[in-house]
Amino acid sequence: MTERKKFIDDYLTGEFTVTELCGRYGISRKTGHKWIRRFMDHCELGDRSSRPHRSPKAVPAWVEDAIVRARRQKPKWGPRKLRDALRRANPGAELPSVSTFALIFRRNGLIRPKRRKRKTPPFSAPLAHAKAPNAVWCIDFKGHFAVGSTRCYPLTITDAYSRFLIACVALSRPDGKRVRKVMEQVFDEFGLPDAIRSDNGTPFASSGVAGLSQLSTWWWKLGIRHERIQPGKPQQNGRHERMHLTLAQETASPPSANLKAQQRAFDRFRKSTTATGHTRLSVAMCRRTTTSDHCDRCRSRVGDGHSAIPRTTTWRQCRGSATCSGTDAPPS
Repeated sequence: MTERKKFIDDYLTGEFTVTELCGRYGISRKTGHKWIRRFMDHCELGDRSSRPHRSPKAVPAWVEDAIVRARRQKPKWGPRKLRDALRRANPGAELPSVSTFALIFRRNGLIRPKRRKRKTPPFSAPLAHAKAPNAVWCIDFKGHFAVGSTRCYPLTITDAYSRFLIACVALSRPDGKRVRKVMEQVFDEFGLPDAIRSDNGTPFASSGVAGLSQLSTWWWKLGIRHERIQPGKPQQNGRHERMHLTLAQETASPPSANLKAQQRAFDRFRKSTTATGHTRLSVAMCRRTTTSDHCDRCRSRVGDGHSAIPRTTTWRQCRGSATCSGTDAPPS
């Protein structure tokens, strides 16, 4: 706007031709004559709206008012349903398209904008390849279903290398406190893994800094690396998801009458998988000694004399001690 005023001021001095002024200001002669003509017609030099003066296909005001009244009478109806209702009530009437109905709703403030949901920050590090038992554990909830008067949220934990079903617990709510209690019992029995792989849902991740939740922060303090698969790609945790299919077929078709009965079904399933194909693998998990940077006191193992260190020394005693060097930096 300031450059246009300077252009007009220079033109009024009479010292420059239009061609010279247009070259000086870097515009075409057509644009220069347009600004001069607007100034002579006592018009503003600012940009004008490019909206057409007439629109043959515009919706008449009375039709738009009728659509607005109908929407206010049925605020839960969408544009397609409301258009069909108006067409049935007014046969032969020319109504705008469904998309135009939606534009009319939005223009008149009849649509409440959805609140943007905060997303969990992506996990950029590559997923580790499980080369030995206890290298990577997989954890997830097998959905939820009704058992009697409550709902069951099966928490499952497997070893990615051996596919050994470490735990399958029926929880009444999928919150961090209940999951942590289960994890403490699992750590007492099997020690600590190098990494735990999960999806991006709660309580394993959050929308906070680096996707850390209270549960994953606790894992990090224990020296456990938390891996998260990409959203919408369960195949990155395919072994665990495949186990969920068998678990649902064997224990929840149909579900039990209550949580205790459902837990007994889970225990029978876990026992059957150990007896049929994972006895050798479970013993291998007990025999395994750590080769990572975690201190040996964090790696207690139990089971028929296969413990790598004395049973009396556990991860609980080593937690937060100065001798433990197994705390890596949190994920970026």
